[in-house]
Amino acid sequence: MQTHVGAMKAATTNKDKHGKDFYTRIGSLGGKVKSPLKGFGSDRSRAAEAGRKGGSAKKKPRTSNE
Repeated sequence: MQTHVGAMKAATTNKDKHGKDFYTRIGSLGGKVKSPLKGFGSDRSRAAEAGRKGGSAKKKPRTSNE
């Protein structure tokens, strides 16, 4: 964890090293990469298998405390 003061120092250092628009540039990269290897989008059979495993996972048995 870092303190507020430490975060401000780090931000200043990053801006000095990489330019004033550093955070704007790295923020704009989020979600732009359209990789076929990202998530289950590349392989529907893997997604189906994962859903099947999750759906058939053993649930905790209910205890009757009535």
